[in-house]
Amino acid sequence: MLNYEVSPGLLEPFVPRGTKLDHWESHYYVSLVGFQFLKTRVFGLALPGHVNFDEVNLRFYVRREAGGELRRGVVFIREIVPRRAIAFVARTFYNENYLALPMDHDVRASSGGVKAAYRWCLDGEWSRIHFDSQGLPEPLRDGSQEQFIAEHYWGYAAQPDGGCVEYEVKHPSWRVWQAESTGFEGDVEKLYGPEFAAVLREKPVSAFLAEGSQVEVMRGRRI
Repeated sequence: MLNYEVSPGLLEPFVPRGTKLDHWESHYYVSLVGFQFLKTRVFGLALPGHVNFDEVNLRFYVRREAGGELRRGVVFIREIVPRRAIAFVARTFYNENYLALPMDHDVRASSGGVKAAYRWCLDGEWSRIHFDSQGLPEPLRDGSQEQFIAEHYWGYAAQPDGGCVEYEVKHPSWRVWQAESTGFEGDVEKLYGPEFAAVLREKPVSAFLAEGSQVEVMRGRRI
């Protein structure tokens, strides 16, 4: 997870109806996130050729009050996967902005730490995010920036008619590695537009690698 501070004005046009921008200590973030889906099932079924695959997404953070409960969630600017069928299902059921592109990854233990990299190719040009760490993962600290970014358990997707779909994401709290070195290389203006591309050319304000776990994404509902 590579995290960049942005002005709220950049994000306001993407905020789904019924939600508000979320912040940590008055700072607003977008995150460029790479990860692996493993042993994936859709409605309980494992689809051949679509069980293990990569995803890279650009996301930001919102919140919503529901019956006295504060729900902290994410909104995706765009999500990249390597399979067209996966992109089709996500667009159909959630109206998420998925795109299918060639992708690969390299995640492995190194001497005393972990190395991770995710790549994707658009119009013959490859982009890459990468991360190197040392030591062991540590639990998230209450109130930390890492906890704010990693522990949003709801997703929100704006709909073509102006409505919003809300869905719950269930997983245990993750341990994280801090970065020894990290970075992003590539030109993403075609993917995200010039304003977000300019943000991603800057050095991230923070970066960490999450351990991951079993994750359950619940069926969405309109709000």
